[in-house]
Amino acid sequence: MELSVLNIKGEDTGKKVSVSEEIFGIEPNTHAIYLDVKLYLANQRQGTHKSKERAEINHSTRKIKKQKGTGGARAGSIKSPVFVGGGRIFGPRPRDYGFKINKKVKVLARKSAFSAKAQSDSISVLEAFSFDAPKTKSYLNVLNSLALVNTKTLLILPSVDSNVYLSSRNIPKAKVTTVDAVNTYDLMYADRLLISESALSILETQLNK
Repeated sequence: MELSVLNIKGEDTGKKVSVSEEIFGIEPNTHAIYLDVKLYLANQRQGTHKSKERAEINHSTRKIKKQKGTGGARAGSIKSPVFVGGGRIFGPRPRDYGFKINKKVKVLARKSAFSAKAQSDSISVLEAFSFDAPKTKSYLNVLNSLALVNTKTLLILPSVDSNVYLSSRNIPKAKVTTVDAVNTYDLMYADRLLISESALSILETQLNK
């Protein structure tokens, strides 16, 4: 599979790059994508929710009324969940929502995400570029040239470029990441993938190990 290389002005440079069929040409495995996205979202949860159960309520432990003869149900403690201010039954406790999936499934999910975007013609390859200083207007000009201002975009760079990252940070729907940090959730969330030409070889090396 070959993709045209564009410059940051949105013009075709005339160059073409050949991309791996093992990454951009496979049949997407939707279940692998689902598992990897589910894992990513689970890991974003803090899991710090907590409510007090009856053993943790700071109330008197005296018996609030006699056992029998009142005409009502028995009550042994004001901490009981049936009273206002009592403990909660089976309340939430701090927990880790993460789970494990195999490395091969994660790799398959990422390959499937790239293939899905390739099949929908949602990938653009850009010439390597950088900015002299972090300016939001600079990155906005790039998106304007590519007609992607109001589109959810993900730019994948070979390594961290602070000027490019900081320039994109205040633009809604625009995200910049690196080959090492790219994940299935971001790939599927974006409507358009912008991949730096120099990032392609690193990407293929990592996913074809």
